[in-house]
Formats: sequence, structure tokens, C-alpha cells
Amino acid sequence: MANAKIPATVITGFLGAGKTTLIRHMLSNAGGKRIALIINEFGDLGVDGDVLRGCGAEACSEDDIVELTNGCICCTVADDFIPTMEKLLERDQLPDHIVIETSGLALPQPLVNAFNWPGIKTRVTVDGVVTVVDSAAVAAGRFADDHDKLDAQRSEDESLDHESPLEELFEDQLTASDLIILNKADLVDADALKTIRADISAHLKRQPTMIEARNGEVAPEILLGLGVGTEDDIANRKSHHELEHEGADHDHDHDEFDSFVIELGGLENSADFIEGLKGIIARHDILRLKGFADIPGKPMRLVIQAVGARVDSYFDRPWNAGEARGTRLVVIGLHDIDQQAIRAEIAGLAG
Repeated sequence: MANAKIPATVITGFLGAGKTTLIRHMLSNAGGKRIALIINEFGDLGVDGDVLRGCGAEACSEDDIVELTNGCICCTVADDFIPTMEKLLERDQLPDHIVIETSGLALPQPLVNAFNWPGIKTRVTVDGVVTVVDSAAVAAGRFADDHDKLDAQRSEDESLDHESPLEELFEDQLTASDLIILNKADLVDADALKTIRADISAHLKRQPTMIEARNGEVAPEILLGLGVGTEDDIANRKSHHELEHEGADHDHDHDEFDSFVIELGGLENSADFIEGLKGIIARHDILRLKGFADIPGKPMRLVIQAVGARVDSYFDRPWNAGEARGTRLVVIGLHDIDQQAIRAEIAGLAG
């Protein structure tokens, strides 16, 4: 057993699918396993890592959480991910399992392929790729484009891609998966779930296992222990980008998306603020909004998580002694998002 490879699970899924919530539940029910987390976020505000540090799970100490914030992990494999893995493997006390949460905009394929890197392949194996799907977002048509409209646009501008960046990325994350979790299944009815299953299956040549979940509640023994060895099958999981540029030296980028951070003071009326966010998100087609808020008079910080028109909030931990209180939110949208207008409108909500 001393020479056995350390299993690593890659958890992917689009912005707001519930990856961090899934990991929180896993850590709280790890049954004594020591888990190392590598977290990658799109944007300059590390919300997910901070949320996980506040969960108080014994399975993962603060030293076992590594954040990569230099961009999507699929584009910085050589610069960020491989050195991080090498440092992790140099520790005196090795983890029982490694869990990697990718950015919601990352392609899993380059990351999985990195496990074939000399020095890593002999010591770590990809136990499986888990793709988390926001069932409510799929049911609402977020990833199903109006192809007639796109064809009309393409006839006027031949440089336009047929598929939107959202649809293409969604399919790439599904293509890489060994297990697909239809999360937030409680937000749609049985007929919608049946349709979602059929639509996902129609996009895939391989047919990975598909399960349903609420609030990311999936037993750790289901997530950890797939035993796939995905790095040896990466050739069968090529992304759109790889298929389009096969054999060519062409870098993947995320120019279609943009993010920025908004910093505010305390929120006197958090209920009104959150209700106002819903309108701003809808008007500007914001893909994801998340962060922390200061509520004067409250000893704990408020976590704000928004996906589309759904905005959730909860108090996660007390403000630490000496920690600067304030409200910090990261906003993610398509590249033409109106930062100036959004900043002004959100500042107006805060009063």
C-alpha cells in the first residue's frame, strides 16, 4: 500500500452549479479521510476557498487548502497546477485523497492530461472527473441556444461561431465526466429531470453515470472511489477546442468572459440589497455573483451567492479579530458586460 497512487478527484461544472457546496458536504462526512483541496477560481476574489476554510471540517485543515487565482487552471497547468502538485507530494504527511475544484469556466481536459506529467503519473491517479450540473439552469434553457437566431446572425457575420461559449463549455465539461451530478434537482419537477437526462445523453458519445442531488448532498463514498484512472482515457474526451485545433499550436483562452470585484461598506438592509441584486442580475445578464457582506451589528459575515435570478445568503462564520469588515463581491459575465453601470447600480443599493 505504501507504493499505491494517491487518488485525485476533479470536480468541474459551470459557474454556480454547486461545486463548493458539494465539497463542503463531502468534507463534513469524510469519515476520517485526510483530504487536500486545490481550488481554482475565475476572478480576483477567492470566495470558494474562504467558504471552505469556514466550514470547520476536520478532514481538511487550512494548510490542506491551496488556492490558484492566476486564471483558469486549464490555461495555467504548467505554471500553477504542476508545481502545486509537486509541492503537495513533497509533504511529510501525504493526503489520503486530493480534490480539485476547477473554475466554472475551465476545461477539465488539460487538467486531467497533466496527471500524465513525469513525477506525477507515478504517484497520483485521477480517480474520476465529477461534473456538477445546475438542473434548474438547464431546465430554464441557459445552455440551449436558439440556433435559428444564431444561423441568422452567422449569415450576416461569418466570423461568428455557431455555438455560444456557454453551450460549448457546458458540453466540454460533460464530455470529460465520469460521474454527472444533476444538482438542485429539488428545483425542477420529474418531467424536467427526465428531459435534462435525455438532453445530456444526446450530447455525449460516452454515457457516464448520472445521479440527482439536492444542495450538493452526495455521499463521499460515491464521489471518492470511482477508480477510473481518467488520465489514461483522456484521448476519448476531447473538447471542442481540441477537436477544432487538433495538431495546431493554438492556445485556449477565456476572452468571452470577464470578471471584476466590487467593494462596499456595510449593508444596512441586507434583505432589500439582495432583492435589488435580482433586478441588476437580470438587466445585465450576469452569469455569477458571489462574495461576502458586512451587516452592521451582526457578529458574523454574510455569504451571498447568486446564479441567475436565484440569490442565496447565509451567515457562515464570525468576523475574525483584526479582520477588516466590509462587503466584497465578484461579478462574472460575458466580455461585453457593462462594469461601470453594474458598479453604480450595486453601490446605489448599498446606500
